[in-house]
Amino acid sequence: MLRPLLFCALLCALTAPALAQTREEIVRGDKAKVEAEGFWIYNDLPAAFAEAKRTGKPIVVVLRCLPCHECVKLDDELVDTDPVIRPLLEQFVCARQVSTNGLDLNLFQYDTDQSFAVFFLNADKTIYGRFGTRSHRTDWVGDVSLEGLAEALQGALDLHSRYREVKQSLAGKTGQPLEVSSPEKYPSLKDKYTDRLNYSGDVVKSCIHCHQIGDAQREFYWGSGKPIPDKVLWPYPHPKVVGLVMNPDKKSTVREVLSGSAAARAGLQDGDVIESFNGQPILSIADIQWVLHNIDPDGGAVPISVNRNGVQKSLNLSVAKDWRRAGDLSWRVTTWGLRRIAAGGMVLETLADNERRESGVNGSDMALRVRRVGQYGPHGTAKRVGFREGDIIVAYDGQKDLSTEQELLTYVATSKKAGDRVRINLIRNSKPMQLTLPIQK
Repeated sequence: MLRPLLFCALLCALTAPALAQTREEIVRGDKAKVEAEGFWIYNDLPAAFAEAKRTGKPIVVVLRCLPCHECVKLDDELVDTDPVIRPLLEQFVCARQVSTNGLDLNLFQYDTDQSFAVFFLNADKTIYGRFGTRSHRTDWVGDVSLEGLAEALQGALDLHSRYREVKQSLAGKTGQPLEVSSPEKYPSLKDKYTDRLNYSGDVVKSCIHCHQIGDAQREFYWGSGKPIPDKVLWPYPHPKVVGLVMNPDKKSTVREVLSGSAAARAGLQDGDVIESFNGQPILSIADIQWVLHNIDPDGGAVPISVNRNGVQKSLNLSVAKDWRRAGDLSWRVTTWGLRRIAAGGMVLETLADNERRESGVNGSDMALRVRRVGQYGPHGTAKRVGFREGDIIVAYDGQKDLSTEQELLTYVATSKKAGDRVRINLIRNSKPMQLTLPIQK
């Protein structure tokens, strides 16, 4: 078993040469290497589906944003023939997709703040499951592992072998159509990108990165003067949001249930194997996130079937309105865009109790310190109106209960619009001040 510390050491060794390369070299080198080996169908999903129809094999599609160094993690093991993963992959038609230009967003829906995502599919585009989870900007330990990937691959093969029997249960794994059918059709991207990479020119600049889809989706609503829906602002909730800590080495085994959580109230227990969630077979943590992502915005109850020591149990997980907001946005790349909109480019942090006392702020009052102030363009707006690093915000637009940065970002994204101006009360060097900040486009 490849334990986390060894896993991290191996990844460091694998990624070291790549870090010395330019992004252009990484992209072109990856294409040359993978095409020369001939195992993966490279950036050609129609060819992959055609091959699956011809052979009767299932398809594994790896979406991989190459220039993102943090996202190399499991990818090198997939491409470089891991001895456990490779025999499983040989039973699939394997497709490697290194850009999202032209990607069918009505089929490939996933958490775009991660840049390594795996889909297991039938040739008719029925989705068996997803793999790839992230709850930290650079650290994947605790979310994914090679063992977990192997179990997800085997689980997909098992479903494929019983396809006629399980097809109906897989219907919910395909989502409703998004606002546009492919990334370059979003208003904020359509004049900058085409539906394919430009290998004859600057290939890196021609690539639509995964996180840009999330940015474009939020801007679709924000640019129309509409509140950003919770499902868009808080996508693909991590199972921890409902109190589930899953074992990353297994496809669907509960490692821990957090006390007082929705999962605890549902009756879930440590060691439970989740066999289906909302009627869908579960292959990974990403499959659980998919079900959570599609829970009604106002909350509701979702059925869960678990195997507990060989006994089948039927449970219901219930969540209330605004349950998504218990998640953490701070690790997401797209948070930077929200900081531009709501905070003029500032990065905010909550004061610790001892710092509150030293600053003269009551223990229960709002106190967000300006940790960093952007310097340029829209991200430099806060600097231009007078904010400085170290300022302590104690009221924002009359709101005094925004205790975290993400509560402030959420308040703006769901209740304000571009062009609004908000008054901000702050403390600087023990002196109270007030500044006005425009909400950005």
